[in-house]
Amino acid sequence: MPSPRADRSGNWRPTLFSLRAACFYERGIYCHARLPGAGARNQTRNPARGSFERPAFRLASRELRIDINPKSGEIRALANLVVVDQVTNSQDEIELSKARKIKPDTNIGDTVEVEVTPKNFGRIAAQTAKQAMMQRIRQAEKEMIYEEFKDRAGEIVSGTVRRFDRSDVILDLGKFEAIMPQRERVVVEDYNVGDRLRAYVVAVENGVRGPEIIVSRSHPNFVRRLFELEVSEIADGTVEIRGIAREAGYRTKIAVWSANEKVDPVGACVGMRGSRVKNIVRELNNEKVDIIRWSSDPKEYVLEALKPAKVKNLVFDTEKKSVQISVDEDQLSLAIGKKGQNARLTSRLTGWDINIGKDTSATTVVEQKVAQAAQTLASALPLSKEQALTLVKSGFTNLEGLRDADVQDLVDILAVDETKAREIYEAVHRQELVQ
Repeated sequence: MPSPRADRSGNWRPTLFSLRAACFYERGIYCHARLPGAGARNQTRNPARGSFERPAFRLASRELRIDINPKSGEIRALANLVVVDQVTNSQDEIELSKARKIKPDTNIGDTVEVEVTPKNFGRIAAQTAKQAMMQRIRQAEKEMIYEEFKDRAGEIVSGTVRRFDRSDVILDLGKFEAIMPQRERVVVEDYNVGDRLRAYVVAVENGVRGPEIIVSRSHPNFVRRLFELEVSEIADGTVEIRGIAREAGYRTKIAVWSANEKVDPVGACVGMRGSRVKNIVRELNNEKVDIIRWSSDPKEYVLEALKPAKVKNLVFDTEKKSVQISVDEDQLSLAIGKKGQNARLTSRLTGWDINIGKDTSATTVVEQKVAQAAQTLASALPLSKEQALTLVKSGFTNLEGLRDADVQDLVDILAVDETKAREIYEAVHRQELVQ
C-alpha cells in the first residue's frame, strides 16, 4: 500500500488509498467497505474548491467521499446520511434535529452530507488500517488456496522444488506451494532445488497456519494414478485395478482385472513392447513393478502374486487367514525375496498371512522307503533294526543285493566279528533256497 508522501510544495499529503482505509478503520466500518482501485486516474479536480475530490464509493448502503486540499494538506471525510426520526444505524442515518443544524430546510427522508473525519487522523491510523487490510488480504489468499485445492485431493500435480524445510520438500505449484513431508518422500530419491517433480495430493488441510497442500511420491495411490494416466483402458473402466502393494523405491505389485474376456488386463498395462509400463517405471526412478492378474480364487491369486517363484504346495487356514506355502529349495530365496520383500508384498496384496518354507515331501518319501527296506531285511535275517538300516544306507536294499556280498564285506559294513558275519551270510543264502 502506498505510503504518505509530500506534494510539490513540500507539504505532507497521504495517498488516497491510505486515507480512505484509515477512515474506514477509525470509524469501525472498514470491513463493510467496497473500495474501488486507487490511482490518479480516478481523481477529479474541482476548480471552484481548488482541491482534488475522490469519486463517491459505497459503504454498506450509503456513500463516503474524501476531500483533500493539496495546498494545505487538509483532509475531510464526508458521508451522505439519511434523515430519520430515530436512528437505528448510526453509519447510515442521522436524527432530524441534528440534520437541521447542518441544513435547516431538511425533512425526513432527505439526504444530508455530514463530515465524519476521524479524530487524531494521521499516519498511525493509516498504517493500522494498512496492516488490518493486508492481514485480511492474506487470509483471503489462503481461503482461495483451500477452495481451489480442497477437491483436488487424490490427483497428481507437477511442481518445482523451491526449497527445503528441514527434511520436508517445498514444491512450487505456480500460484501455490505444496509440502512433501519426510514420511511421504521416497527413501532412495534425492531432490535438488529446481528439480521438476510429479506428486500425489494426499490431503488439503486447513490448519491454524492456513491451508497446507500435502503431497507424496511414496503413496501407493501415486502408482495407481500413474497407471490411470498412462493406460487408456484403466481410464475408461475396461481394466480395473483391484489392489496395490508398494515398498516405495524398491518394488510394487499391482493386481488388475477386466470384465471383458477379450481384453488382457496385464497386456494392456504393459503395452506394446512394454512402452506403457516403462514410462511409469521411469517416473518411479526404476522402481520394479510387477503386474499380475487378479482372481477371486485365493489359490490362483496367491500363485500369481508369488510369481516368478514356482510353488510346490499351498495349505490354506481360513480361520487364521494364513497360507502355508512349500517350494523347492532352489525356489526358496526367489519366493521370499530380498529381505522378505516378495512375501511381504504378496501378503499385503492378497490379504492373507504368507508363510513360506522348503518342500520336504520328497525327502519324506525317501525316508519312508529306506525305513521299509530296513524293516524287510531285519525280519528276514538275524539283524537288529540299526544293522539293517546300515546295510540299506550302504546300498544293500534287498536280499538280492546281499547275495553278491561276501563275509568280509559284512564284517566291514556292520563292524561285527566273522562269526556273526558268516551267520548273516548263510541266512541270506538260505532265503535264496526258500525262494
